Amino acid sequence: MPSQAPALLPMLQGLIGTLSVSSITPGLDHSNRPLIDLLAGWLASAGFRVEVLPIPGQPHKANLLATLGTGPGGLVLSGHTDTVPYNERLWSHDPLKLTERNGRYYGLGTCDMKSFLALAVEAARHLNPADLKHPLMILATADEESAMHGARALVDAGRPLGRYAIIGEPTGLRPVRTHKGVMGESVRLIGRSGHASDPSLGNNALIGMHEALTAILAWGEELKRTHQHPAFHVPYPTLNPGHIHGGDNPNRICGDCELHLDLRVLPGMDPQDLRAELARRVAAVAQRRGLTWSVEPLFASIPPVETPANSVIVRAGEALTGHAAGAVGFGTEAPFLDRLGMETLILGPGHIAQAHQPDEYLELAHIAPTLELLQGFIRRFCMDDMIHAHETTTRP
Repeated sequence: MPSQAPALLPMLQGLIGTLSVSSITPGLDHSNRPLIDLLAGWLASAGFRVEVLPIPGQPHKANLLATLGTGPGGLVLSGHTDTVPYNERLWSHDPLKLTERNGRYYGLGTCDMKSFLALAVEAARHLNPADLKHPLMILATADEESAMHGARALVDAGRPLGRYAIIGEPTGLRPVRTHKGVMGESVRLIGRSGHASDPSLGNNALIGMHEALTAILAWGEELKRTHQHPAFHVPYPTLNPGHIHGGDNPNRICGDCELHLDLRVLPGMDPQDLRAELARRVAAVAQRRGLTWSVEPLFASIPPVETPANSVIVRAGEALTGHAAGAVGFGTEAPFLDRLGMETLILGPGHIAQAHQPDEYLELAHIAPTLELLQGFIRRFCMDDMIHAHETTTRP
């Protein structure tokens, strides 16, 4: 049936112009429902069966699942609806208005990753459901940039989706089959405040944290020596102390100090085991110094993921792009889609270097190749019986 969805440019304008920031800071967090409603209307006009999926405990957030065709298996084109917060004063252009200049589209979410959702609709707009042997699904999720509530809700619901998935994060249109996991950890030491003129009047938590941080950094070097994965540009797990705060005045012994850590872990490394080892090392310092201690996650960890090199979706991505599937250091929703039984490839327009910063942009030169790639995936996974017949002999 003919699509009544808007043309690509108005869709991009609509998505960029719809505020959908997600943040762990409540004052910066916004609903994604207006954007979900936009997508729902466009996809329904294009012949998709549209479901808006509320997220438990998040009444102003939702996922969207739109399905074209019926049958087993199928392909999911997945993107998140939210963006990171922004500082308008640092932008050369209005971040909530699509601006074309110098062969680029500027705007919040152009690269990461609202444009992919519009391109997915555009790639599917003329499809006839009768021509699909396996369904095509477009999935739009909430809160990827903060707590991944949307992806976690899908896992909790346990509802099967497609057999294969493409997540359109910015990879420069090169296929990615593996990424590191992401952990955020809070280390806290509590001592006893007192007058700075006499150290015996208190127990300095900041000095204790200095010793704890030394031990943590030494552990980071151990991890670097003992865990390697050659697929990654940085082939070892990384540990970054990103925030520290202790005390309130220089003439008081510091009674409380907190450190925040970022860990990027390789496939095969268990976040629970890593947190336990971090706690062991912090506890050893705290016990020596008579300090109270805690190690707590700042957010639920994002697991690492590694889709097998012989996966059908990986081989298709390599054949369509002409590039071997690689690895990235940033996290995605891939491990959650994997838990729902999908084999997942990360592939999208734009580059991660343009994400999360002022004057975010997407090169116009990426638009036509993205559409060509998506249409190629749709033909292979929704219109070709051979893919699904062959998969039963190749899935590990």
